[in-house]
Amino acid sequence: MTFLSRVRQGTLIALAAASVTLSACGGSDDVNPENRSTRYGDVQGVDDSAHSGTYFWKGVPFAQPPVGALRWKAPRPPLAWSGTLDATRFGAGCIQNPRLYSPGNHNTFDATVGDNLASGHTPGSEDCLTLNIWRPASGEKKLPVIVYIYGGSNVTGYSADPMYDGAALAKKANAVVVTANYRLGQLGFFRHPALRDTTVDPTLTPEDQSGNYAVLDIAQALRFVQDNIGEFGGDAKNVTLTGQSAGAINILAVATAPGQRTAGLFHKLAPLSGGISVATSPGFPQPANNLAGNNGYIPALNPVATYEALSNVLLLKLLIDDGTAADAAAATAWVQGHSHADIAAYLRGKPASTLLKVGLRTMGALPNSTASGPIPEGTVVATDPIAAILAGDYVKTPLLAGMTNAEGKLLSSFLPLVGRPAGIRLNDAQLFSVLFDPAKVKAATFGDIINPAYPDGAAYDPAIAELDAKFFGALRDNMLNAFITQTPGQVWAYRFDWKQEAAPWNDVYGAAHAFDVPFILGNFGPSLYANVIVTDANQAGREALSGAMMGALAAFARSGDPNDAALGTAWPNWPRVLLFDASATAKRITVQ
Repeated sequence: MTFLSRVRQGTLIALAAASVTLSACGGSDDVNPENRSTRYGDVQGVDDSAHSGTYFWKGVPFAQPPVGALRWKAPRPPLAWSGTLDATRFGAGCIQNPRLYSPGNHNTFDATVGDNLASGHTPGSEDCLTLNIWRPASGEKKLPVIVYIYGGSNVTGYSADPMYDGAALAKKANAVVVTANYRLGQLGFFRHPALRDTTVDPTLTPEDQSGNYAVLDIAQALRFVQDNIGEFGGDAKNVTLTGQSAGAINILAVATAPGQRTAGLFHKLAPLSGGISVATSPGFPQPANNLAGNNGYIPALNPVATYEALSNVLLLKLLIDDGTAADAAAATAWVQGHSHADIAAYLRGKPASTLLKVGLRTMGALPNSTASGPIPEGTVVATDPIAAILAGDYVKTPLLAGMTNAEGKLLSSFLPLVGRPAGIRLNDAQLFSVLFDPAKVKAATFGDIINPAYPDGAAYDPAIAELDAKFFGALRDNMLNAFITQTPGQVWAYRFDWKQEAAPWNDVYGAAHAFDVPFILGNFGPSLYANVIVTDANQAGREALSGAMMGALAAFARSGDPNDAALGTAWPNWPRVLLFDASATAKRITVQ
């Protein structure tokens, strides 16, 4: 259901909710706590106290739909709505090419994820800039706020993924938990001169021209939180911003925005499995790779020129694909013969699904064209975020960083970048068919999943360790070594070591990239890897470790220090690292 249709439906309950909303203007209503007010209008959520111990509101718009003339522009604040907005279910995920982490056709994790992988259907909508709020089912106010940003290489993901449900963390942490969508792929990061020409559109702002629309979406969601979270019992002066993988990169981009332009939007930062280095960042190991395959270290961000070249490649492919031009030479001639106004109109006239499908074919057009993420253009995203940190030009907050012990086991297609054969031998559709079926998960062997170049875990682990050292490890060290120069005593790091999956998955994945997320959020199913992670045999240790990890994040959100009695040990500052692990029956937390 789109934003506008939800508003129309919401007007049907406006009269019934009118008396409730008057009292909700000052916070919660004792009789109907699911009714609240925002500066844009009233919302009706769900009293889920009997089930999860929380109240929640889903699909709340934090920006106008980025469609039509607003495609490839910074997000605009939402327009006020009349009546009461139905906030009982998630808004649509942002449109994306089908991947393992994409929504199914019902905006959740189900069998249609696999159907889309087979058919190429692009799930989601361009009208997707909504957020979701959970809070404990109590009358408490001034609660800490935790804003979580999902990962997915900036090309996939959605806040309605069951793994990102905020109820368990809200209850455990006694906090308000917020998740938000942001634009993906070429809709989230796109930099073409025709879209940056102020003679064509004099209303363009520097933010509109940046190409960093996804980063701007996250900043706009934080502004919505600042303006409205008090009505949901949250403390706008105590916001912890966290995210994993692409989510971590994006929140680091927000934190290091030039001129500290995002100051006041958050007060603690927790990037998990991500970094923010460019190839030339101070302290980043050399030679840097930029995904060019020279066995060097792999930075998080690629040069502005890469994105500008990719945007032109996409335009040429669109022209050829729709028959406007016969080949690349004719497409280039068409571009040279048309104004920026013509080109902007052409691009905005294309369906989002077409842009993404044709955009997928731009991968490989350039040596480093797998890039999708923050563009270091100097207005929205710093030209060198590590240098900005070292210069003190960023939002200084306490920082909690996480990394898993075998990040690369989820991203083993990157192994050729360090001179090794690729790891997982199945494509996404094949792998999904295994992961979704408990019987297939139980029957799988190591050789069914992993390239025969790696006959067992003992052969696989050293290759992954090399990839991790040149990718995630290098990014983490570069980032934390910079942060601690500015905020000594306020930088903590963990490594997630848990690998209690049943064989062969303890070797196929083990402590892989993203496998710490269900522990931190307290959600072990349903989700893509639930059939791999969850067993009766590991339940006691898994749940004990999850409780300790949620408790540490709760402590960090409250005070800026993750130390918590449930850890059973003191958590020192970086460069010391806390190791999160468990046996089948008990948590095992130590210091390295």
